[in-house]
Amino acid sequence: MKVSALFLAVVFEVIATSSLKASEQFTKLVPSAVVVIGYGAAFYFFSVSLKSVPVGLAYAVWSALGIILVTIAGVFLYKQVPDLPALLGMGLIIAGVIIIQGFSKTAAH
Repeated sequence: MKVSALFLAVVFEVIATSSLKASEQFTKLVPSAVVVIGYGAAFYFFSVSLKSVPVGLAYAVWSALGIILVTIAGVFLYKQVPDLPALLGMGLIIAGVIIIQGFSKTAAH
């Protein structure tokens, strides 16, 4: 199963997204390179994951994990701490992915 490819896609997407701020609108070379390479790797591994994971489920997992991990990175890298409504929203996203994975016939394909 290519689920590990999906998690690699998420990791590279989080690295790339977290580097966007540091790139300063692509004026800093190293962070800009991290963004481009990170997104390239993310989309490559995402495409590999689609051989065995339905696209809707893969995108739901990508989105949910990406939001959570980028938020965590933002706390540590940029001191951007989410407030209670943001945390509740992320909780709802996690709940949605759990519902899709646990109960949807789409997830079983």
